[in-house]
Amino acid sequence: MKIWKDIFTGDEMFSDTYKLKLVDNVMYEVYGKHVSRVLGDVQLDGANPSAEEAEEGTDAATESGVDVVLNHRLCETGFADKKQFTTYLKDYMKKLVTKLEETNPSEVEVFKTNINKVMKDLLTRFKDLQFFTGESMDCEGLIAMLEYRDIDGDSVPVLMCFKHGLEEEKF
Repeated sequence: MKIWKDIFTGDEMFSDTYKLKLVDNVMYEVYGKHVSRVLGDVQLDGANPSAEEAEEGTDAATESGVDVVLNHRLCETGFADKKQFTTYLKDYMKKLVTKLEETNPSEVEVFKTNINKVMKDLLTRFKDLQFFTGESMDCEGLIAMLEYRDIDGDSVPVLMCFKHGLEEEKF
């Protein structure tokens, strides 16, 4: 299993249990789904609920949301307007370039070449985006963007994260 973590905060952002797509070699798209589950309910694969003791009915608290957001404990944040989001993107990109120059200089040109197109596209869709930080809620780190896309007639949540702001960890 692979987990992608924010290079600045160490927060888990997503794993390879979801369908992933790399766009222009700079942006991961993570395809999730909307789920509802009982808080604290752990469901094990292969468990046979009919063979277990009957559970007493209770009004248990439930949570619902996008599976990748819930499973990796991402926290919703926001930007007041497009200008504030643009400022964040510019500052974050400068920070990423500095980090890339230190750790992976061969990727700097690829990143600079492709990121402008991706950023312009994101800015045109600003009103349709939701924003999430990692569990630490550190806004100096990666802020993931989520939008709903119509795929085969279904509304599918797609989480977007900058590839160069992540480190891949294998388990």
